[in-house]
Amino acid sequence: MTGHQPEIVDRQVPATSAECDDATRAIVARLARRHPSGGRVIERAAILAEGPDCAAVVAWIIAHRGKPEAALPARQSGLHGARLDSSLASNPRAPVRYVLPADVLA
Repeated sequence: MTGHQPEIVDRQVPATSAECDDATRAIVARLARRHPSGGRVIERAAILAEGPDCAAVVAWIIAHRGKPEAALPARQSGLHGARLDSSLASNPRAPVRYVLPADVLA
């Protein structure tokens, strides 16, 4: 009877903050598109599609002078306009896009 050998597990060494910053910068550069202001813009949906890295991407954008684009005001007309308007006051919407200055990804 042969002895059981333990399974070899490949454990990755934790990345340094510089490596994490470079990886997040690469994600931001890949997702960013031109903005009329001369900077770059990233859709929130694209950030969320990155999966577990989405919080790090948003934090990187904010740390590098990125700004959430102002949400458009809700329409107050229509059948449910009054009801929707009152609920928006207590539940602000998440920004649809984030805008980065022109020099951040240069």
